[in-house]
Amino acid sequence: MKAPPPSTKANLTTRLNGHARAHWPSLAGIDIRFRANFAYIDGRYRDGTILKLCRLRYGGSAHLWGFAIYRASHDDYEDSFLPTGTPVGTAEEALDCACGLYLEAFNA
Repeated sequence: MKAPPPSTKANLTTRLNGHARAHWPSLAGIDIRFRANFAYIDGRYRDGTILKLCRLRYGGSAHLWGFAIYRASHDDYEDSFLPTGTPVGTAEEALDCACGLYLEAFNA
């Protein structure tokens, strides 16, 4: 699969930062790194701490993305299922899943 077009990359960045502001106020923002057809999503705290969250896989749609959770124990990403039971969903669903796991653990 090809990399997402620049318009999809810009849209994803805008959408996820807006979603994080509305739903994950402990984050100062979301940083996204694009490599090939992957988008690597990190959470950024106000003190500058970066927390790796998940990886999205572009499959040709700006609205549906494959999901892989970051595994801190292995420093890698593992294809995973979203709470809906599917491995593909919206970027917002993926962000919520990863933040629900990692922000709660990180803030504990």
